Amino acid sequence: MRLSRLFSASLLVLGLALTACDSNVGMQADTSKTEDAVIKPVVEAEPSATTQETAKEDAKPANAAEQLTITLKTGDVVIELADDVAPQHAARLKALADAGEYDNVAFHRVIDGFMAQTGDVQFGDMEDGFVAQRAGTGGSSNPDLKAEFSDVSFDRGVVGMARSQSPDSANSQFFIMLAPGTFLNGQYTVVGKVVEGMEHVDKIKLGDADNNGSVTDPDRMIKVRTGG
Repeated sequence: MRLSRLFSASLLVLGLALTACDSNVGMQADTSKTEDAVIKPVVEAEPSATTQETAKEDAKPANAAEQLTITLKTGDVVIELADDVAPQHAARLKALADAGEYDNVAFHRVIDGFMAQTGDVQFGDMEDGFVAQRAGTGGSSNPDLKAEFSDVSFDRGVVGMARSQSPDSANSQFFIMLAPGTFLNGQYTVVGKVVEGMEHVDKIKLGDADNNGSVTDPDRMIKVRTGG
């Protein structure tokens, strides 16, 4: 971890809060019994067309509609959304993704051994007058969301909603944990977890550790859509 070990967990939380004092979307931080038996040959019947179709349906991911797929330059990242604990936040991410709002949005803040933050649809679009200094200070045109804190731990790969000092200020920005950050537990809304492609998240360009993780010429989410 290149982030200085001189920073305590409490200072990291403070730093996250100070990141967005002038905005509304900064981070605040799983005896059986065997009897003798006569084994008889079993003749298996050919599966019917209906049975085959049912098997195909059963093979489909049951939660495909509750996933986001983020296309990065190195490959796809699939996030399983936590609709059960954060339904409003999950719905917000899905709506913005389906509207194409997250396409080309920068990973404006990436701290080695901590997290990668993105989702500023207002100032983070790298195809629409992007200014690195403003990325991370905006959100969507939708109202801020009331916190949906849970007992889900901020482990590696967990996705959380960024916010300012107010617990009820999450809007569009989110972050992906590069390493466990349990000091964030109960302070930020967990909105999902990476289930595929974490190796691509690990390759996102890092920011300046001396400048709160700000990234010069950052990587971006090329495309974001619902479904796995």
